[in-house]
Amino acid sequence: MQIQILQLLQGARQATGVTVIIDVFRAFSTACYVVANGARTVIPVGDLAVAYRLKEVHPDYVLMGERNEKIQPGFDFGNSPAQIETMSFADRTVVQTTTAGTQGIANAAKASQILTGSFVNAQAIVDHILRLQPPQISLVAMGTAGTVITDEDTLCAEYLKNALEGLPNDFSSIVKRLRGCESAAKFFDPFKDWAPERDFELCLQLNRFPFVLGVEPCENALVCLRKIELQ
Repeated sequence: MQIQILQLLQGARQATGVTVIIDVFRAFSTACYVVANGARTVIPVGDLAVAYRLKEVHPDYVLMGERNEKIQPGFDFGNSPAQIETMSFADRTVVQTTTAGTQGIANAAKASQILTGSFVNAQAIVDHILRLQPPQISLVAMGTAGTVITDEDTLCAEYLKNALEGLPNDFSSIVKRLRGCESAAKFFDPFKDWAPERDFELCLQLNRFPFVLGVEPCENALVCLRKIELQ
């Protein structure tokens, strides 16, 4: 297996083979909590207008996401796992749009398969890829808005690469580093109530979920996140 680490939207556009779009803070951590809490389907979209249109056509859909990290008018939830940690999404369809993670999915046109990535299901991702044994793997760290490299997504990509290659990881050191990094500062700022400190903890609960979220086509030319259970 050849493994490459790519960065940002440009990296998503370059990605080939089995591609993991990584967004630790917070899109694809949040998506795992939503699915674990019963969501039937998560529809990731890059265009905010598409999200609003889906809600208009399907009033029962749940709108979730952000622009510039803040919840948008008319949305049910922002991009915060703490906000939905204990919320039931049983049999609901969730439309998710963010400035980084879902944009990566929308731009990974050359990928043969797309998975979403975070620390909360890292081992499941590794196990799934090792079972597939693809010749090419692209790990794409989406960063802030797909334009600025961040520690959490790069470290997650490096963690996955090490695990796939059978090399050791020191997750406690990763957490310690991330606690002081610029992209995590919002979680410890009491004036930024849209980024509670609990989000930091939930996004770094290593291997909490034993499933992978894979991207597959769904109706109306959209894609959905499919829960891949590991046997």
